[in-house]
Amino acid sequence: MVALRPGERPVVTVEGLSARTSSPVVGRPTRQGGQAEAARRILDAAGPLFYGQGIRAVSADAVIDAAGVTKTTFYRHFPTKDDLVVAYLSAVSAAEQRAVADWRAAYAGRPVEVLRIYARTLGEEACGAGFRGCPFLNAVAEYPDDAHPVHVAVERHRTWLRGAAREVLEQMGVEDPDLTAVELVMVRDGAMAAGRGVPATRVTAALLRAGTAIVRAASPGA
Repeated sequence: MVALRPGERPVVTVEGLSARTSSPVVGRPTRQGGQAEAARRILDAAGPLFYGQGIRAVSADAVIDAAGVTKTTFYRHFPTKDDLVVAYLSAVSAAEQRAVADWRAAYAGRPVEVLRIYARTLGEEACGAGFRGCPFLNAVAEYPDDAHPVHVAVERHRTWLRGAAREVLEQMGVEDPDLTAVELVMVRDGAMAAGRGVPATRVTAALLRAGTAIVRAASPGA
C-alpha cells in the first residue's frame, strides 16, 4: 500500500491514456498482469475513446485503428464490442478500488479522512478539462437493459462503491450504514453530474458540507 501524508493521494501511472481517465475517482483502464500486449493496446486505445465520445458512438473499427491492430487480432481478444466495453469498465472499477484501498490503508483508523480525501479528489476532477461525468452512469444510460453485460458490469461497480462507503461508515459508528452509504453515493453522483463549471473549491466544500450533514444525522443521538 502507498504511505500518504495528509492531503496526498496515490499516484498510479498507465501509459497511453488521457489525463481525464487517469483520475483515481473517475478511474482508467489498467494493465493486468499476464494480459497479452495486443489486448493491452486495444484497452488503452478504447478507454479515452469510450469516455470522451460515448461508448455507442465509438465503433470497433475506430478502436482497431487507434490501437493499430488488425481486425483478426481485435476479435481474437474481444469477440464482441460488448466484451471490450465490459473489460474497460472492469478496469476502471479496479483502478478506483485500488485508490480507495490505498487511502484506507494510509488513513487506517481515521475513516473521516478517507471520506475527506475522496471528496477533495472528486471536487478536483469534476471541474477539470475533459471531464465527462461518471463513466459508469454514462454507460448505464447507454445500456439500460438490466440483463445486458454492460449494465451488469456497472451494477457490480456500484455495489462495490456502496459497500466500500458502508464499511467506512461502520468504522464511524453510524446507526444505519447501509442507508447512509446510499445517501453518500447519491451526493457523489450529483457532484459528478452537476459539478462542471463550478470552481473545484466550491464543489469540494459542497461535498464536505453535504457529507458531514448526512453522517451527523445518522450518528447515535442525532
